[in-house]
Amino acid sequence: MKKILDLISEEMMQAFEQAGYDRALGRVTLSNRPDLCEYQCNGAMAGAKQYKKAPIMIANDVAAKLSDSEVFEKAEAVAPGFLNLVLTDTFVGDYIRGMRAEEKYGVEETTKPQEIVIDYGGPNIAKPLHVGHLRSAIIGESIKRIERYIGHHVTGDVHLGDWGQPMGLVMNELKVRSPQLVYFDESYTGEYPAEPPFTVAELEEIYPFASKRSKEDEQYKADAMACTYKLQSGVRGYRALWQHIIAVSVVDLRRIYDNMDVTFDLWNGESSVRDLIPGMVEEMKANGHAYISDGALVVDVKEETDTKEMPPCMLLKSDGASSYATTDLATIKMRMEQNKPDALIYLTDKRQELYFQQVFRCARKTGLIKPETKLVHIQFGTMNGKDGKPFKTREGGVMRLENLIQEIHDEMLCKIRESRETSDEEAAATAQVVGLAALKYGDLSNQASKDYIFDIERFTSSEGDTGPYILYTIVRIKSILAKYTENGGDIQSVFSDIKAPVNDSEKQLMMELAKYNASVEAACDEYAPHRICAYIYDLANAFNHFYHETKILAEEDASKKAGWIALLALTRDVFETAIDLLGFSAPERM
Repeated sequence: MKKILDLISEEMMQAFEQAGYDRALGRVTLSNRPDLCEYQCNGAMAGAKQYKKAPIMIANDVAAKLSDSEVFEKAEAVAPGFLNLVLTDTFVGDYIRGMRAEEKYGVEETTKPQEIVIDYGGPNIAKPLHVGHLRSAIIGESIKRIERYIGHHVTGDVHLGDWGQPMGLVMNELKVRSPQLVYFDESYTGEYPAEPPFTVAELEEIYPFASKRSKEDEQYKADAMACTYKLQSGVRGYRALWQHIIAVSVVDLRRIYDNMDVTFDLWNGESSVRDLIPGMVEEMKANGHAYISDGALVVDVKEETDTKEMPPCMLLKSDGASSYATTDLATIKMRMEQNKPDALIYLTDKRQELYFQQVFRCARKTGLIKPETKLVHIQFGTMNGKDGKPFKTREGGVMRLENLIQEIHDEMLCKIRESRETSDEEAAATAQVVGLAALKYGDLSNQASKDYIFDIERFTSSEGDTGPYILYTIVRIKSILAKYTENGGDIQSVFSDIKAPVNDSEKQLMMELAKYNASVEAACDEYAPHRICAYIYDLANAFNHFYHETKILAEEDASKKAGWIALLALTRDVFETAIDLLGFSAPERM
């Protein structure tokens, strides 16, 4: 289904052509003076020099060709040469009825579906998720859903940090605390225990303790590095212990991601490509791309157009150890072989911009990807506290993500109990749904690259540009539809009975609905969930204005009421589809 703006522009282009002017001048935009008109065209201004005519003369010529238009109720030329436009009620009603008939409400699936891999998790094994993991999970999940909705084939990979120094730190501390464990007996040849020698709580306590001690004790650090080496060299006991660490960690990670309604198709880690690295490095050396610099093996990724310094991409450190870049390059190699993607999308905070420039350039230069393969780094800003600094706990530490989610839940639960009488069970269930919406919408409504202030009071408010406000609007629509049914109405029988608007607020609601396909397609093309947030906020405002001005259920004209119920059912469906793309849902009541 064509976007409404394209249809309007086509009508205007035809008028320019009929008046003897270049049809390209007929591009229409939303009005920047909504008090005067709904849309506007500035083509006459642009054409004045080309045709050596006053803009108002061109505008008058074009307006005359639109006097009997079925699209424009008003096409008025105003000085110095603008065309102010108002749509006919019939055109708007017909467009919305067309939306109802479309499976995706006017969104056209791509005719060229792409294979996309999106890397948007990045948690480290043996460490709890913290607030720094929030944005990657929330933004990545939404982008994945949007791209799939448009028709692309998308694989989401959590990409675990499971192979580096943190593993050695945990193992070394376990060895210090429990040296008798069979995993550390390198002469042992039997089966290792099926159950891990630690709980997830113990594991999460061990890492920060070991990390802190390694910074203060050189021998302890050296022992941890020795453990890392044994793990990566394939020593049986260390590999078995590593498998326990992964199993315990992943169960807990899945639980927290599930609570956020974030899912991954792949749970690969850095370790997945460990066997690819030696061959890849040798190939880069053989092709002349990799060379020794200050003892390290690097690939030069500078380009002639660079205006800033671009350091080489390091493959092997001076001690022969792999770098993060080596692992990411090997992961690109693996994904190209296994998934054959048209695009690889990575989500990290914007501080990693230079790093990904190096990795992407290295991947292209060394031929790890096809020339046409897209490499996309979506950089996000930080979530800050009210002091404008990265969000911390009251004690000044980094907050666990699970605790942040619980804080939002508790705040919503308190507000729900204050607003109405409800059972504890229902209140808790509603708080979970609304709390997740508050958290996700609060994040996604910001442009990803920008920092934002995490304000729990504002995020959980039922007023303003917030998740709860959106959900209250949806619940209000559901309530009206439920009462219509209770009073004997049959929504299904009037499902498509959308008519031309009968008042300004109804028309405004319809025109906001009509922007759905353009908003979703822009969100897909730009990897920008905030586009959908902006859309549903405007839609919520338009609906609430219509609701307050219109006595829907009290309307005595059965035909008019049926049209409004059909419009509400479509509005509900568009809302619920849009919030699903953002990664949350609406309760039946609040």
